[in-house]
Amino acid sequence: MPARIYQTPKSAMQSGKAKTDTWVLEFAQSEARKADPLMGWTGSGDTQAQVKLNFPTKDAAKAYAEKYGIPARVHATPTKARKLQAYADNFR
Repeated sequence: MPARIYQTPKSAMQSGKAKTDTWVLEFAQSEARKADPLMGWTGSGDTQAQVKLNFPTKDAAKAYAEKYGIPARVHATPTKARKLQAYADNFR
């Protein structure tokens, strides 16, 4: 079952960089989701899609995938362009 390795993104509800230094190995879905006829909830019999493993570094996540024979693809973290602005620039 293929997996993807990515760095956790910053939450939209936070301004700092807390918990953005961990790497996640997440399995892809192998079975399509289907709606339950009684309740209307979506679900599937695929339990691997619920698994998310956290690692301190990208190399640790890649080593884990190689050790257990998991075909994994690493998604690069996009660079963040910061716009430095002084408070006085708001009044120009």
